[in-house]
Amino acid sequence: MRIRIEGRDLPGRRAGVEADSLRLHNVHVGVQRAAEVVDRVPASAAEATWQFDITSREVDGLLDVGGPWVHGRPGARFLYLSWGAVTDNRFEMFRRAKLLFGDVPTDLLRVAHEGAGVLVGRLGLTDAKGGPLCARVRPPDIEWTVR
Repeated sequence: MRIRIEGRDLPGRRAGVEADSLRLHNVHVGVQRAAEVVDRVPASAAEATWQFDITSREVDGLLDVGGPWVHGRPGARFLYLSWGAVTDNRFEMFRRAKLLFGDVPTDLLRVAHEGAGVLVGRLGLTDAKGGPLCARVRPPDIEWTVR
């Protein structure tokens, strides 16, 4: 199954102390693949897009997803978007956003599983205080579609 995450409104693009700090400390956001954060994008970028494949299969009439991008136990699977400061090419994570597959409408998940399109999650990456989005991201803060 193909997944595409489209992030907009990154916190480093805004004006103010928080955005200045994010730029100063070279903060990036990336998608977590197993224990590694990859495809990192600066917090000051105009947008962030990640696309990758996960496995999906029927288990007792329910869909289950897996692979190195997917975290959590069966029935509670999710993706991580991880925030960190990059120093000397080292990524020091300080915050993560969790995108749960349980929040994806079942009909959309099934359509993507059947190969009829790409499962797309669109979300803003700035929280209410102007910092990097973290914790569980639920609809309507993330919009799931199939394209």
